[in-house]
Amino acid sequence: MASRGYNSNAPTQIRQSMALSGGAVKARQLAQLQQQLAQLSNNLADTENLLRMTSVQAESMRGLGSWHAGLFMAASKVLGEESVQQNQQQGGSGGPN
Repeated sequence: MASRGYNSNAPTQIRQSMALSGGAVKARQLAQLQQQLAQLSNNLADTENLLRMTSVQAESMRGLGSWHAGLFMAASKVLGEESVQQNQQQGGSGGPN
């Protein structure tokens, strides 16, 4: 069989080269995974900071809403009193004196 040029070491060499290339692929995939995990960690930190800022802003909006509600109630009272005075003047001028 040696006359055909068959090398009995060829399957072993192929397995070794596949193992070496498999190890390189695994190392590359692990490096890529590590990079993606670092990116995810950075994104989560950014999200945490944004949520903290949103919480502060929501509390400020609550205070601003209360302040505006007070202004609307005051304006309603002033305008309501003016309306009552105008109705009394119109009713008083049209009635008997």
